[in-house]
Amino acid sequence: MARRSGAAGGAALAGILLVASTLAVLMSRPTAALSDEELTLNATVGSGGGGGGKLAFDYHAVSCPHLVTIVRAYVQTAVRGDATITPGLLRIHFHDCFPQGCDASILLAGPSREWGPAGMPANANLNLRAMQLIERIRAHVHAVCGATVSCADITAVATSEAVYASGGPLYGVPLGQMDSFAPAHPRFIGTLPAPSTADVNRLHGAFCGKGLCDLADLVALSGAHTVGYAHCPAFQDRRQDDAFGQQLQMNCRRNPSWAQILDMFTPYRFDNGYFFAVFYGNGVLTSDMALRGDPRTAQLVRAYAGNQAAFFQQFARSMQKLSYAPKPQGNVGEIRRFSCFRSNNGRYGADIADVTVATADEVSAGATDNVVDVSAVADEGSAGATASA
Repeated sequence: MARRSGAAGGAALAGILLVASTLAVLMSRPTAALSDEELTLNATVGSGGGGGGKLAFDYHAVSCPHLVTIVRAYVQTAVRGDATITPGLLRIHFHDCFPQGCDASILLAGPSREWGPAGMPANANLNLRAMQLIERIRAHVHAVCGATVSCADITAVATSEAVYASGGPLYGVPLGQMDSFAPAHPRFIGTLPAPSTADVNRLHGAFCGKGLCDLADLVALSGAHTVGYAHCPAFQDRRQDDAFGQQLQMNCRRNPSWAQILDMFTPYRFDNGYFFAVFYGNGVLTSDMALRGDPRTAQLVRAYAGNQAAFFQQFARSMQKLSYAPKPQGNVGEIRRFSCFRSNNGRYGADIADVTVATADEVSAGATDNVVDVSAVADEGSAGATASA
């Protein structure tokens, strides 16, 4: 396993004193959960009026009332045993929703692994344990409720529960997404913003194309980097005119497999530590440093570093908006009945055994558990299906 860098600059944890300009930013930006009117509008835009129809927070209230309780049990067990599950699910969910809407297309392999989303350069190094967790949850949910819940919905709920299990906000997500029939086309996957993007205008343009037009969406969703790490190729083009950038490059020269923690302060807890790191110039990715360098986003970085509650509220709102990322054909598709990794007609995908074999050493080492006591999870999980930030 690659080494991870240690925390640096402990004195920086003394905090950032909010000045009047920072307070003004917090007071001027809307951070409430989406209103019923906004949800209705976005559901119409996101679904295209076809297939699964409009999304709703309580979409499975009748068909699978214990959905959130089941998902929470599995996710809490997994996160306790493996801190990489949360960043793994966040990356899978974002990289699934951004190209062509939330449709679990990222879980399908095409005729060749290279064509399928998981083989695209933008989707390299997806967390296989997190992918396997999604499939184990699907099997349990379908055993209890029948094939009523899509893999896309399970991924969304699992991601929100992982954020919560890691110390982040509890937020509900609109459900009713359909699973795609096939992997996303490379031209859609190519719309994912690259970590090497140094221009906030380009980043904002990419996000706005998915309905995330508020700069607060860009900054808050970047805050998901508060958990996880990146490998050297992801930040090889980062500026090296500062001590931190020079140290990163030195680490990679010594060990090309180096895994760099993205949040130098609290790397395994979902909090606002990422914004402390970026504020003090310790952003790992070029896109992280871009947020610090542009005055429009820098003020938000500063604001969220000084007010975790404001970050949590905006993050929850932005994740809900992400659920409505446009789908080219509307909300059409299927509910994958046999495996999240295989379309129902068998044309695309792979057996779950392929993934199990690929991670057998990690599974046998106790990274995940196959048996989860759902009854051990408090019924408060049911409220998570309709909770809003």
